[in-house]
Amino acid sequence: MNILILLFGAVVLDLLIGDPSWIPHPVVLIGKLISKAETLLRKAFPQKLRLAGKILAVTIPLFTLAVTFLLLWVCYQIHPLFGLAVEIFLGSLTLAAKSLKKESMKVYEQLEKGDLPKARYAVSMIVGRDTQNLDETGVTKAAVETVAENTSDGIIAPMFYLAIGGTPLAMCYKAINTLDSMVGYKNEKYIDFGRASAKLDDAANFIPARIAGVLMVISAYLTGMDGKNAWKIFRRDGRNHASPNSAQTEAACAGALQVQLAGNAYYFGKLYEKPTIGDPIRPVEVQDISRANRLMLCCDLLCLMLGVMVRGFLLLII
Repeated sequence: MNILILLFGAVVLDLLIGDPSWIPHPVVLIGKLISKAETLLRKAFPQKLRLAGKILAVTIPLFTLAVTFLLLWVCYQIHPLFGLAVEIFLGSLTLAAKSLKKESMKVYEQLEKGDLPKARYAVSMIVGRDTQNLDETGVTKAAVETVAENTSDGIIAPMFYLAIGGTPLAMCYKAINTLDSMVGYKNEKYIDFGRASAKLDDAANFIPARIAGVLMVISAYLTGMDGKNAWKIFRRDGRNHASPNSAQTEAACAGALQVQLAGNAYYFGKLYEKPTIGDPIRPVEVQDISRANRLMLCCDLLCLMLGVMVRGFLLLII
């Protein structure tokens, strides 16, 4: 029963307050821990970077899981309702629906004003690619793609782990995801050190990404977009990415919007050739950012309903 209350409370709280600025976000703290651990491990194993990377990939998630569990255990010992309230609050911080919409709509607002430099800056806050030379279409595509991709690893995946193991497991997932975003690159610096973190993130997101893709197809139907095309592109282009998971929701989103996403992009001044996702049935336009957010929010609520139904069913039969 606590899991049901946790799921509902965390999703609602995320939609209402998002990530409050008056407390340090757990992901920021995890990021600082990763940076310090990376420095220590590189010094300890300068000639064995793959081993160092494996140690990092194991210890950071387990440490996050343990700390979260112990913190909540103490809170539950004080009072069960206090413990549940703290778990709901921390659980809401693993979700990113409100913050994702807020940050992507900043891009939308600047493009609507015709201020391309500010739109480039706004989108640079939520994507990893180089943005200084993007035109209006490029900025719009970048914003749509990050909403689509983060629907999976910023909302559906942490909710999936919330439903399975509560806030400790969801925080463990966030640690895995943060590791990948910090060290999971295939460049000279991280090709060996970040390999284990990248593989672990692929494994952790494999099932949630596919659930997210299906939910986005359903959301396309529910929001009046092209559900049939969303399903077609989801099945056809769901693997058009170096990651086995990132293109799942991007493909469904591209199909729903009837646009073409992805393609070549610059990262740290270097051109990376990437396949396209979707068909250019029509040109990408600024309003697609708002449409992508509608799909994302619908996925959020659908996943909540799915999680509550599954956990409720298990509660009845056990």
